[in-house]
Amino acid sequence: MEVRFNYSQVNPEALQAMLKLEGFIKTSGLDAKLYEFIKIRASQINGCAFCIDMHTRDLRNMGETEQRINLLTAWREAPFYSDKERALLELTETVTRISENGVPQAVYEKVRKHFDEKEYVVLIMAINIINAWNRIAISTGMFPAAQ
Repeated sequence: MEVRFNYSQVNPEALQAMLKLEGFIKTSGLDAKLYEFIKIRASQINGCAFCIDMHTRDLRNMGETEQRINLLTAWREAPFYSDKERALLELTETVTRISENGVPQAVYEKVRKHFDEKEYVVLIMAINIINAWNRIAISTGMFPAAQ
C-alpha cells in the first residue's frame, strides 16, 4: 500500500478547517471516551483502517478495556455498554448510514433521554467530523503504520 499524497502538506488550510471543528468538539464537554466510541464505530462502518487503528489505541490509552473495544462492532449483543453508550452508538451508526433511513424518531428519542439539545448537536458534529476524517484518509490512501 502507498499513500497517494499527504493532504495536509498539499492543502494545509483544509487541515486547519478540520482541526477547528475538532477543537470545538473537544472543548464542548463531550466525554472523551464517548467521543472515541463514536470515532471507532463510524470508522468500522466506513472501513477506515487508519482511523480504527488510531482511535482504538487512543481509547486503550484512556484505560478502556480490550473487551469493550473489541466488541464495539457487536455492541447490541454485548452486555458491557450502558444505555447512554448504546444510544450514542445507535446514533453514530444511523448518522453514518443516513442515506439508508435518515434518523428515525425512535433513535432521536433514545438519544434525548441521555443528551440535551445542545449535546445532541455536539454528537452530530462529532459523528460528522469522523466521517469526514474517514473519507479523507481513505481517499488519500492513508493506512496504519506497522507496530
